[in-house]
Amino acid sequence: MRDRFGDDGARKDAAQICLIVDDSRVIRKVSSKIAKSLGYVPVEAENGEEALAQCKKAMPAIVLTDWNMPEMDGIEFVTQLRSIPTPKEPIVIFCTSNGEAKDIHEGIGAGADDYIVKPFDEGALKAKLEKLGGN
Repeated sequence: MRDRFGDDGARKDAAQICLIVDDSRVIRKVSSKIAKSLGYVPVEAENGEEALAQCKKAMPAIVLTDWNMPEMDGIEFVTQLRSIPTPKEPIVIFCTSNGEAKDIHEGIGAGADDYIVKPFDEGALKAKLEKLGGN
């Protein structure tokens, strides 16, 4: 079971980081603005490889990831992310236009905690994070 509610003082700063992974600069900027408005420090990556490298340096509290990206897609990124040993796994939410039931099942099967269909707004993301204990 993931310890999302632990209160490890050494990770206090990292606990507020939201990693936004999307190949669209516009989507990253909009998502960063929403994450910041919800009290997170947004960090951006344009593909799964870049995001994985950032997670290996410092694990974020929240990961919002696109599905369809060059270099490494969201499914492969989440699968590899979940294989990294960490005392506190991040909450992972797929943010994508792939909204069919089979896609949702595949995303959750890869290790995502939830799913939000683009375009989304602050209220929708806030509701997901509250449901998952991230806000």
